Amino acid sequence: MNKTNNSKLTSNAQYLRKNMTEEERKLWYTFLKKLPLTVHRQKVIKRYIVDFYIAEAKLVIELDGLQHYESEKQIKDKERDLYLMNEGYTILRYTNLDIKRKYKDVCEDIWKHIEENVSTSSVIL
Repeated sequence: MNKTNNSKLTSNAQYLRKNMTEEERKLWYTFLKKLPLTVHRQKVIKRYIVDFYIAEAKLVIELDGLQHYESEKQIKDKERDLYLMNEGYTILRYTNLDIKRKYKDVCEDIWKHIEENVSTSSVIL
């Protein structure tokens, strides 16, 4: 089976796109959607679904809610991040609290990573 076209992951990703968290909606509608790059929501990459993905920068953006503080979930997140990093992706993780309290800092950090990882010849930043 082609792991990038896993029908179960695709249907889960579609569900997650339709049911974004409050923090995901805020980041999407007020920042990511307005970027001069294509940003994918709930994108299937290999065997995982990532919250946001910017292909031109190979940048994965994850927003972590309370469930990510559970030890089992933290272990799975680390395994997932290591797998994706070994595939050449940069992973940025922010908590929902970061979105609520330090939103401007989060946006600035994402923008900094985009500038560092996108060729200026491929897109006007």
